[in-house]
Amino acid sequence: MTQLDAFGLEHKYCSFDSEVALRDGCRIEGYASLFGHTDQGGDVVARGAYSASLKRIAEAGRAVKLLWQHDPAQPIGIWDEVSEDDRGLYVKGRLLTEVSRGREAASLIEAGAIDGLSIGYRTVRASKDADGRRVLNELDLWEVSLVTFPMLPEARIGAKADARPDDLFRELAEIFGAARQTLAAAT
Repeated sequence: MTQLDAFGLEHKYCSFDSEVALRDGCRIEGYASLFGHTDQGGDVVARGAYSASLKRIAEAGRAVKLLWQHDPAQPIGIWDEVSEDDRGLYVKGRLLTEVSRGREAASLIEAGAIDGLSIGYRTVRASKDADGRRVLNELDLWEVSLVTFPMLPEARIGAKADARPDDLFRELAEIFGAARQTLAAAT
C-alpha cells in the first residue's frame, strides 16, 4: 500500500536483499525502483517515469535528498548519481559519517539490520493496466530514503548498473591511491 506523509508525498519501499554494499564505510549504490515490477501495493512504475522530474531537478541545480526513514529532519548523506536506465531508478551516493545518523546507518547496513530503500514522490500521471494495477507513468521524485521495511523486494542496494568508463577510471584511481599509501607506509 502506498503511504502519504504530512507533505502529501507517496512512498515506495525497495529491498536491498542480501547484496548490501558499503564501500569505504559509506558508499552505497543500487536500484531504488525497478520498472515493470508490481510492488506490494499493487503499483507498477513505467519506464521513463522519473525522466521529467530528474531533468527539472538538474535544471534547478538541486539534488534528490538521501534521508533516514523519510524524515526530512534527518538527511544522512548525498546521492551523487540518480539516473534512469533500462532496469529502473539507479542511485549511487555516500552516507555522511560526520552525521551521527549517517554513522548509525552505515553500521546498520553493514550488520544487515537495514535492508530497504524507499522513494518519496508525488504522482503526476498514472493509469490502470488490464490487470487493474496502477501504472505510475510520471513521478515527481523528492527523495530516496534508507528504511527498515521494503515495498519492492527485487530492488536493492548492491545491484550495479552497467559500468561507465569514468566510473572505472575513478575506481582504478582509488585502488592505485590506496596501493601508493600502503607502499609509502611500508617504506
